[in-house]
Amino acid sequence: VQLQASGGGLVQAEGSMRLSCAATGRTFSDLTAGWFRQAPGKEREFVGVISKNGFTTVYADSVKGRFTISRDDAKNLLILQMNSLKPGDTAVYFCAATYRNSASRTASGYDYWGQGTQVTVSS
Repeated sequence: VQLQASGGGLVQAEGSMRLSCAATGRTFSDLTAGWFRQAPGKEREFVGVISKNGFTTVYADSVKGRFTISRDDAKNLLILQMNSLKPGDTAVYFCAATYRNSASRTASGYDYWGQGTQVTVSS
């Protein structure tokens, strides 16, 4: 499985941004998929995850109500819609996937990773 994240950039606080993650190599609907982020000098942290069938999503408390994860299995795409962005959301965002059924909040629960895309939120 290869993952390619895109859509990052610079946005002002309270703005919105949409990240995409394109999956190739295997059937995307077989994968549990999630997003993580890593700010400079900090550990990689969980953002959210979506189940294989798309019916279940889990979010970090810090983004709940502002971020939405969705998937388009026909296009092999994982989407992260980010609204009401804050400077504290500035980080490199990574998409990740696994064949496991569990919606893990830890990086060790994922087997495949995209290269990351930078999101910068200015105040």
